[in-house]
Amino acid sequence: MTIRHLVMWKLAAEDAAVRAEQAAEVARRLNALDGVVPQLRSVSAGANVAHPDVNWYVALVADVDSLDDLAAYQVHPAHEEVAIYIRSVVASRVAVDFEI
Repeated sequence: MTIRHLVMWKLAAEDAAVRAEQAAEVARRLNALDGVVPQLRSVSAGANVAHPDVNWYVALVADVDSLDDLAAYQVHPAHEEVAIYIRSVVASRVAVDFEI
């Protein structure tokens, strides 16, 4: 079984330039988890390049082998560090975890 972890965020900053910088930083920090968190089979994050003013600003797609691996990823110290930054700039978040 493979679990795909999909997360999207809207950022709190009202200024579009600030939001763009923050979205890029969120994506950079998430992509830096590749090779650091052993449970991640793959990870890809990026800032929205099409209509970020009306859509979500940044998204993550990550694959793990199991729900246990997803839980371990969530509490990995490197992920927790990234999550602290993300929570500091985010207005809202949505997530879906599904089997592929």
